[in-house]
Amino acid sequence: MAHIAIDARIINSSTGRYVERLLHYLQTIDADNHYSVLVQKKDRDYWHPTNPNFTVRVADFDNYSLGEQTKFKHLLDNLQPDLVHFCMPQQPVTYRGKTVTTFHDLTLIKTYNSDKNWLVFHLKQLVGKYVFRRVAKQSDHIIAISQHTKNELQAFAPVSDDKISVIYEAGETTSGTERLLALPFQKFLLYVGQQSDYKNIRRLGDAHQQLLKAHPDLGLVLAGKKTAASKKNEQYFESKHYKNIHFTDFIPDDQLNWLYAHAEAYIFPSLMEGFGLPGLEAMAHNLPVISSNTTCLPEIYGEAAAYFDPLNVADMATTIDAVISHDATKKRLVAAGQSQIKKYSWEKMAQETLTVYESVLKNSPVQS
Repeated sequence: MAHIAIDARIINSSTGRYVERLLHYLQTIDADNHYSVLVQKKDRDYWHPTNPNFTVRVADFDNYSLGEQTKFKHLLDNLQPDLVHFCMPQQPVTYRGKTVTTFHDLTLIKTYNSDKNWLVFHLKQLVGKYVFRRVAKQSDHIIAISQHTKNELQAFAPVSDDKISVIYEAGETTSGTERLLALPFQKFLLYVGQQSDYKNIRRLGDAHQQLLKAHPDLGLVLAGKKTAASKKNEQYFESKHYKNIHFTDFIPDDQLNWLYAHAEAYIFPSLMEGFGLPGLEAMAHNLPVISSNTTCLPEIYGEAAAYFDPLNVADMATTIDAVISHDATKKRLVAAGQSQIKKYSWEKMAQETLTVYESVLKNSPVQS
């Protein structure tokens, strides 16, 4: 029996689905190893193990903080796990135990968010580049969540093929019932998620306004907790006197289910992604997906999405119109989406991750 520590400090964040699903399925498939699940103090009661081999421990250290580099290392040295799985590259770079690191994407070092302080963000970016290169070099094995992320990482840092595995995430519906969310319109397009600059929400709003010429009653729902980034987008739309755009703020799963069930289509305009989980979740809800054609998205969605150039507002509007104006196209995309999501499984992700753990613990090559 090995002692494996999982750095789950991001479990209650936009990337937390990955960690939560990994822990959920590891509990069902691994009866041998003991796990320490490391979370921040505020998330001590966020996730509760159902397997007695899993123990939640507090690791209250922010990403890119001095405490992460010093006190977190001290905690791991005292814990003495046989292996640590860092679910993000942010980690104490001087830790010398066996490690597996998951790289989701390289957005931190490739993008700029205008809602952040310019100097602070770019200092963080410089630190991030150093940490990413150091972690890529010293991790015993790396997990990339798409072939695109693997390719980007290998272009950024020297990582051999035998040291990195592509392990896909998955999409699934949220359980439970639907509950009406009152909206100022009946027909609407849907986007769910954060609204950082690289998510390209302003061009989506521009395209939506073009669509109003042919679809004057069409709304655009931007679902997700309001942040500084979303408020900037809201101010932008107000300054342009845009109509029929609704920001929900945080909504519970039952109202999110209602949005998925009643939207005309799911729109994913992002300029950069590591996997594109929201589109798969929309497919799982029988919603046609209309997506940016950049980075990993064609790799993940295949023939199950209609694609547009995310920098071309007219192309975005034309592609959306071609889908929502034709029931046959919508039905084809929904059927293709149902086939596409079957290619991905959270349980398979956990099993492949466990295989990586076992190979690193045995000092043997990971079989791809």
